[in-house]
Amino acid sequence: MPHDHDHQGHEAATDESGTANPVLIEIIRGDLIESRHRGSVALVDAHGKVAFSAGDIMGEVFPRSAIKPIQALMLLETGAAKRFGLGLAQIALACASHSGSEIHTDIVGAWLEKIGCTEDDLVCGPSLPWSDHEKEALFAQRGGPSRLQDNCSGKHAALLTVAKHLGYPTLGYNRLDHPVQQRLLGLVEQMTGLDLFDAPKGIDGCGIPVFGIPLANIALAMARLVDPHDQPDERQAACKRIVRAMFDEPYLIGGKDRFDTRILDACRGAALIKTGAEGVYTGCFPELGLGVALKIDDGSRRAAEAAMMQIMRRFEVLSERAKGRLLNILEPPLFSRSGEVVGVIRGAGPLALS
Repeated sequence: MPHDHDHQGHEAATDESGTANPVLIEIIRGDLIESRHRGSVALVDAHGKVAFSAGDIMGEVFPRSAIKPIQALMLLETGAAKRFGLGLAQIALACASHSGSEIHTDIVGAWLEKIGCTEDDLVCGPSLPWSDHEKEALFAQRGGPSRLQDNCSGKHAALLTVAKHLGYPTLGYNRLDHPVQQRLLGLVEQMTGLDLFDAPKGIDGCGIPVFGIPLANIALAMARLVDPHDQPDERQAACKRIVRAMFDEPYLIGGKDRFDTRILDACRGAALIKTGAEGVYTGCFPELGLGVALKIDDGSRRAAEAAMMQIMRRFEVLSERAKGRLLNILEPPLFSRSGEVVGVIRGAGPLALS
């Protein structure tokens, strides 16, 4: 069971017995296992009961962008979203690691204007769009990286919105001692059931503080997102709004050909997932009342996506319709540069399909 207000640490690459995390994903090329990816995974319900685990689920990991749906609750709970007339699109972008496409930047730009801010107020650094096609188009127009294109610009717009609503200064909103960050920390502590005062600390790629949290407690927070039965009324309403926004606006969560967007779009309410950097993924399965968190030890994104897919298959989250729409990523093929299929990415160990 995840710790509740009891911080405890272990080495993240080993389980509690000190043995290495299991191999979760294998990369097969021809007749040879070419690469192996070790990791850990936890599925937990909103009462804290562990439904499935592999590897060390109590070692701290930085959840990175994978807990944006939890952090976005602050935008709703404070009344900031209502005050500034934000809809599902803006709420989805607060949860997103988007691709920096024009649809994403247009919405974030208009949002900032609505709250009296500009792109210059965003602390996240300038970034290029996700796709090569959009990068080429940008350079052809003699354009360059923009802070609006940063995949975290929606989260940062949400933080600025909360600051504006509560009368806090916008300058320094990314600092741990800023009242917005302190409020955000309290929210994450409540949803994960942890006191994070002594937790490992770092700075995310977008400049926001991050805290080391055990996978089991990250999964607990995600379970509470879809089953907030023990949360205050305002939070229950906020959870429902977050879930609806992510399901209704899958393209805003990621973008064209992005794994998150494809799953959200294909599963139609059965699976909500969110990527994070360095091989972290979170999600929840509303019909099962379960939250999930996983970490690939070597930080591989393709291995994390494959692991999440195998978890969804193991727990029979995917309908036949969803399987049809996701056929090419159920067990992702390896291609040569000429397009020939030369191998496969498959589940192994506790994620191997029988």
